[in-house]
Amino acid sequence: MKNRLLIYGCNGYTGKLIAEIAVKNGLNPVLSGRNEQAVKSVANTLKCDYRAFDLADDFSSQLSDIKTVLHCAGPFMYTAVAMAKTCIATNTHYLDITGEISVFETLKRLDEKAKAAKITVMPGVGFDVVPTDCLSLYLKEQLPDATSLELCLMNKGGMLSHGTTITVIENLGEGSAIRSNGKIINTKSGSHTREIDFGSTKKLAVEIPWGDVSTAHFTTGIPNIRVYNVLPMSLIKNMKRSNYLGFILKQRWVKDYLIKKVKQRPAGPDEQMRKEAQSFIWGEVKNDKGETKRAMLTLPEGYFLTALTAVKIAGETLLESYSSVGYKTPASVFGADFILQFEDTKRDNLA
Repeated sequence: MKNRLLIYGCNGYTGKLIAEIAVKNGLNPVLSGRNEQAVKSVANTLKCDYRAFDLADDFSSQLSDIKTVLHCAGPFMYTAVAMAKTCIATNTHYLDITGEISVFETLKRLDEKAKAAKITVMPGVGFDVVPTDCLSLYLKEQLPDATSLELCLMNKGGMLSHGTTITVIENLGEGSAIRSNGKIINTKSGSHTREIDFGSTKKLAVEIPWGDVSTAHFTTGIPNIRVYNVLPMSLIKNMKRSNYLGFILKQRWVKDYLIKKVKQRPAGPDEQMRKEAQSFIWGEVKNDKGETKRAMLTLPEGYFLTALTAVKIAGETLLESYSSVGYKTPASVFGADFILQFEDTKRDNLA
């Protein structure tokens, strides 16, 4: 009988945090990954079953009793398709915590196969993109004829994990992306900035290739989407310089050198840092008449929130009452208010 949750990539920074919260929530997950020694260590600490297998192999037998896979091993551009296709072949729900536009777009094309298998394929069940997806749908509901959506992220405290930083490195030289008139188009890195009024403060933000360029269009149908991040001016200037260094930044030896440096740093924010940090998401929709609606989410630290949302969604898919099939986004299944159930989370309308 297929009734269990498998967390793949449990030995990574975010995967381990997700596994810990899944155990606390009584989900009794099977922990998994490629490195048996690392997976076994986490499993022994959390008193969980474990399975070690490589996504390059045929691992379909490993999912025979698994109802849902929560895939946490990135960069997902290299791992998502193999896991998702095997989930479809074994009638297993697929979830992941990616924020990569290309991965969302690729997995979207598995919609019909997922429906035939009677499973959900839902990438982005973490900070990428649960809160932004929920805010996007909320704003769409406030202004149903909206034709443009802009989102902005701002963090106070915290730091990037190894996995997130490595994903950024793997995408160096690729520039940014927006959705214009329904189509995703590439833009130059750092080329578009905007001052964002968060209510209590105004901050300069720069356009980034966030997952909502794909997912928010699926959830809301809005044809024009941009996403920004509040970053230091020095970093924005470096983003602009990168447009002239793309051919160098794309070299494998450059990426490998940078990844080696990343792995010499702490794996991610420690528990105290996660407790003290905050995240904010600002959103604005506009229609062709020039009418606008704005709102903001105040959230806990991003990796902690990722663990909370991913585990909650995984738990929902394990229920007998869960019936959603095909390619989905978080808010398209769980609604705009889904994000509000988590601790230290609130939503405010802005003028």
